[in-house]
Amino acid sequence: MSHVRGNVLEIGSGTGANFPFYQNATYVEAIEPNPEMIEKASGKIKYATVPIQTYQAKAEQLPFPDQSFDAITGTLVFCTIPDPVKALGEIKRVSKTGATFHFFEHVKVDHQAAAKVQELLTPVWKAVCDGCHLNRPTIQLFEQAGFRVEKVKRYGGGVFVVFEGKVP
Repeated sequence: MSHVRGNVLEIGSGTGANFPFYQNATYVEAIEPNPEMIEKASGKIKYATVPIQTYQAKAEQLPFPDQSFDAITGTLVFCTIPDPVKALGEIKRVSKTGATFHFFEHVKVDHQAAAKVQELLTPVWKAVCDGCHLNRPTIQLFEQAGFRVEKVKRYGGGVFVVFEGKVP
């Protein structure tokens, strides 16, 4: 997160694990739907070098004005968003023209056998892991929504990806 600049929106901040790593942001507005996670994150705010404000909110209904943010971030969050297409529309709405996005996610893999395992495991995984979809094609959803994906790094056989780019 040290390379992320400007006014930042973090989607699904969870326990605030990213908070101490924002070095060059002006400030960070962080949303999280789970109040228990927000409570856990409150302790990490004191280790941050930039101002951070948390909000209990869902990605599908962002409580911010249009064109508010220079950068959008998220870590292992898009798998649990119930309506990712609506969330991407909201991200577009609150992003300034040319804003950057920076995500670390797990995604549906390209390897056919592994993808089949993801498909089989997803119903049980969703029930046990707070709605997590092991088989979500997150990068494709971003591209279909018009986001320009410029950089992709894959890890763990393609299950985990870091991807960045520009919001239209």
